[in-house]
Amino acid sequence: MSSTLQTDIAILGGTPGGIATAIAAARLGRSVLLIEPQAHLGGMSTSGLGKSDVERRHLIGGLFQEFTQRIHQHYLDRYAPESEDLALCQDGYYFEPSVAETVFHDMLQAQPQITVLTSHTLNSATTRENRLTAIDILSPKQQRVTVHAQVFLDATYEGDLLAAAGADFRLGRETRDEFDEPHAGQIYFDYQRQQFLPGSTGAGDDRLPAYTYRLCLTTDPANAAPLTEAPPDYDRRHYLGYFDDLAAGRLAGPRQLKPGRGYEPAHFNTLVRALSVTPLPNHKTDVNINPRPLGFPFPELNRGYITGDAATRAAISTRIRNRTLGLLWFLQNDAQIPTQHRQIARQYHLPQDEFTDNRHFPWQLYIREGRRLQGEFTLTERHITHQPEQGIDQTEIETFADTIAIGEFPIDSFPCQLRQPGDTIVLEGYLGMLDQITRPYEIPYRIMVPQTIDGLLVPVAASTTHVAFSSIRMEPTWMALGQAAGVAAHLAIQQQCAPRNIPIHELQQQLASEGQILQHQPELNHASTREPQS
Repeated sequence: MSSTLQTDIAILGGTPGGIATAIAAARLGRSVLLIEPQAHLGGMSTSGLGKSDVERRHLIGGLFQEFTQRIHQHYLDRYAPESEDLALCQDGYYFEPSVAETVFHDMLQAQPQITVLTSHTLNSATTRENRLTAIDILSPKQQRVTVHAQVFLDATYEGDLLAAAGADFRLGRETRDEFDEPHAGQIYFDYQRQQFLPGSTGAGDDRLPAYTYRLCLTTDPANAAPLTEAPPDYDRRHYLGYFDDLAAGRLAGPRQLKPGRGYEPAHFNTLVRALSVTPLPNHKTDVNINPRPLGFPFPELNRGYITGDAATRAAISTRIRNRTLGLLWFLQNDAQIPTQHRQIARQYHLPQDEFTDNRHFPWQLYIREGRRLQGEFTLTERHITHQPEQGIDQTEIETFADTIAIGEFPIDSFPCQLRQPGDTIVLEGYLGMLDQITRPYEIPYRIMVPQTIDGLLVPVAASTTHVAFSSIRMEPTWMALGQAAGVAAHLAIQQQCAPRNIPIHELQQQLASEGQILQHQPELNHASTREPQS
């Protein structure tokens, strides 16, 4: 049995970028179909990523700023003005997953032109004369639904729709020479001394930064769902490298603390530094897996995920889930771990009131990088950094005629390989918070436009190199790109033209009227001494 749906705009991917796309288009009067393969919307922002990756708040406005204001109002309604919980929400930039999900739902439900389909997966795409004209999706009961739209948008982390439509893409790391990027390809980079290390060949490959899960853990015993057993396939040998890190001093604190980067002094020089823990309201924490220890056991587990079928992806996700729960179990229970360290780890548990239909574990795998579109413009390291010693002397920010947003987050890539023989400082591929060289940069509309496929925009898996993607890949930036994509889709329909041919000045005027930031004065931060993030 099959059915057909007709809409102005169809979006695959209920990520924050996809949600922003839908809202922006609907507010301009367009009918929108938002399709999400998971049972829940919100991507990483509702799956444990409880702090917004923004260094310069004044550079990202629009729908993202509205989202943070609604988060802040939620906590204002819930807590006293002088309460610690209200302070911990950081003006709405920090939040519990369930709160983010509620706010996204409220924003979507305010637009009756938006129809949401969760638990619907992409089956195929129909492209005629280089134009995407329809997609087939499968319902939870595996019934086929054919979707016709005037404009389609790929807001998935994986870049699934762009691939199905036949758009060209990149997967993996470019060579250093392809775009003359100092940090491209295979690399060992000392994040503390900002030095390239032996073994940095710059060779390209198909490796991707490690995927993990971003945990939300509670410190409230009344809300705790403690682990009662090790996860399936648990093997403590996966985590023994952390003992070497402890002995070598690699689990110590940074030279300089910076708020919001997962630094908890009570964890310094303990095995709990395998985690990066940031407090959130309501006795919750945002818990990242610290990528700096050489015992970090997650690289390479994602191999085959992007190109795999549903069963392959499910198996890889389960493996990473078990490796994540295994780390928590190891820290809390392994007899070799010092008692004091175990006691600290036992303060943190899965929360009973989060992810209630998934055993209190996040729904969304943290896909830091998947396919990247080959678009009409490719953003590279040279556009987003100031490195005079490397021949990148950007005394002024490069401007584009089609700027739609500002990027500002430091280049930050998780390791691509497990510890290799001879690794004593850093894992291969780790580029940890390169805020010494990354500076605010303009983002051109063309990075969302496929070179040959019409009727499609790609605001998330956009056209950048691996190094540039390591900066642009943040949910606030993706929401800015999504908002621009939603307005662009509206204009393409209004002007009866392909998205690549829309009037850019009208796009920019509309975005500016919606609070999007499109300009920034030069601000070089190469003298920064800020510490890398966990």
